[in-house]
Amino acid sequence: MKQAVIAVDIGGTLIRAARLDFDLHIEARDEIPTLADEGFAATLERIKTCIRRVWPDDHRRVAGIGISMPGPLNPVTGVVISPPNLTGWLNIPLVELMTTTFDVPTYIAKDTNAAILAEALRGAARGFSHIVYITISTGLGGAVIADGRLLVGTRGMATEVGHMMIIEDGQPIYLEQRTAGPAIERLAYQRLEKGEQSSLIDVVGGDLSRLKTRYITRAATAGDALALEVVQDTGRLIGMGIVNLLHLFNPEIVVIGGGVSKAGAVLFDAIMKGVHDYCLDDLYWQDLRIEAAALGDDVGLIGAGILVIAEGDTADIDSLQARWVE
Repeated sequence: MKQAVIAVDIGGTLIRAARLDFDLHIEARDEIPTLADEGFAATLERIKTCIRRVWPDDHRRVAGIGISMPGPLNPVTGVVISPPNLTGWLNIPLVELMTTTFDVPTYIAKDTNAAILAEALRGAARGFSHIVYITISTGLGGAVIADGRLLVGTRGMATEVGHMMIIEDGQPIYLEQRTAGPAIERLAYQRLEKGEQSSLIDVVGGDLSRLKTRYITRAATAGDALALEVVQDTGRLIGMGIVNLLHLFNPEIVVIGGGVSKAGAVLFDAIMKGVHDYCLDDLYWQDLRIEAAALGDDVGLIGAGILVIAEGDTADIDSLQARWVE
């Protein structure tokens, strides 16, 4: 009898769970609010509930549970260290807790590491061995595959891309603080509050507190001058961040996901301009591909499923890619 895989994607807003087959096809899915402010114990019970709802009822054996979630965490020890958007999660032995509850092997990965695995094996980066993945939403995160190996670092805390340092107005800040969704909203808000004109004023009915990143990116795509400048400025800075990653890892492809990436060509053109303007040498970008992520909201679930099928050993990407050659 074929085995099933349980995949879990834990976010600050939603907990998603799915049952997959060994070809990474999703057979069933469920989601519930995280309600992270209620604390660790309550969130853990919701995770268990979500898993039980997708557990196979046809007596198939479950090969394991894979979990994608915010870091920092240690994938070797299975301990979740201190994710900023999950209240009360401090040095939680999650793998041990889940293995004890469900009596199957459990594996965890930082959400961006799960995402890069998914995009490398089933998404936009298939066939590549040198990959940078970036997600831009309420935060900015990233992951790296170099020479066919996922980089995790000594304690699993490597590739915190959003925490690269930049200088703005003479002060050191994280790249994330200037390029993620809240920063885009803040920059547009400041300009609108000063009286600059934009279609965004009508979109939010004159109430600037209702301003959302998705409204700004849509307005930019439609040609609104203020929104376009905000998105282009953001793209330029993201491009500068990518330049650092190009100089360090010399990838073949950069895959960009997250809600902000839905701005499309307006954002991607600005990113590429930043790359061209600031790279040490044209050779870093002449054959470089910068692509939108392909797997959408399923990326965390597919990445978590890969953890189970690989039995946690995600070091050799080329061997894993060969498993799903079509």
